[in-house]
Amino acid sequence: MLYRHLGASGLRVSVIGLGSWLTIGNAIDAAATQALVQTAFDAGVNLFDTADVYNHGEGERALGAAVKALPRHRLVLATKCFFPMSDDPNDRGLSRKHVHESLFASLRRLGTDYVDLYQCHRFDPETPVLETARAMDDLIRRGHVLYWGTSQWPADRIAEVVELCRREHLHAPIGNQPLYNLCERGIEKDVLPTSHRCGLGQLVYSPLAQGVLTGKYAVDATPPPGTRAADPKSQQFVGRYLTRDNLERVQRFAELARARGAAPTELALAFCLRDARIASVLVGARSTAQLAENLAAVGRTVDDALQQQLDQLFPA
Repeated sequence: MLYRHLGASGLRVSVIGLGSWLTIGNAIDAAATQALVQTAFDAGVNLFDTADVYNHGEGERALGAAVKALPRHRLVLATKCFFPMSDDPNDRGLSRKHVHESLFASLRRLGTDYVDLYQCHRFDPETPVLETARAMDDLIRRGHVLYWGTSQWPADRIAEVVELCRREHLHAPIGNQPLYNLCERGIEKDVLPTSHRCGLGQLVYSPLAQGVLTGKYAVDATPPPGTRAADPKSQQFVGRYLTRDNLERVQRFAELARARGAAPTELALAFCLRDARIASVLVGARSTAQLAENLAAVGRTVDDALQQQLDQLFPA
């Protein structure tokens, strides 16, 4: 396993992190989750990411149960808050009240005294940025949170909150969690350079475009049984990648990967990790076999010639 610092902090995270959005506490049972987490840990994965909203808390509960027997000091547990957890008007957003109450609810579900990284799942236009930053700083000073970060925040908001933290002598965020893969490269223009300048590293999610970049979906073919595209719950997320044009590009990408002696999965993850500003890619494996395919990307490089070919296939 390889490790990178998250932003300008001293925290080191594995370049492959285990996510849990549509898997842990959702699509896979407790036994499969235990096997997945143990396999990841044995391979050197230390970053385990979840959120309170993932299956309404079940993602955190399942992850907490799976990591219970592992040495806590060797884990980087990350979770998030923002989305509504009930009909209560204060049980959402990034107000001091919601941040505080959400964190303690997450700690109970995870079965831990602190989280290593607490992330604002989206930007909240209804709460002053300074209020959120002070709430995070309070939790850090009290030892319940070690670092905080953002997720899917636009570049201007990232710059704003870092400037506020510096001016007010508050702990600033060290990470951002954006959507990033070969099919969706939007963060390259503003989010990546702004975050780097402000000291935030990236923990990117959906690096395989919901599994499409593995090459498992063929043009004009019915999605294979057991895949996300065949699941009504997750089809809404993967559907946007299943256009004819995109699937044809992915087919060419898979051929390119194999010509380079790599599986499409390896090359898709290596593409993300070619940029040192990206600290880790969060994979949503459903089985230890899938996880093994993801882990094979560790150490694989993308040279300039290959990058040019990828740019032609998937323009930024």
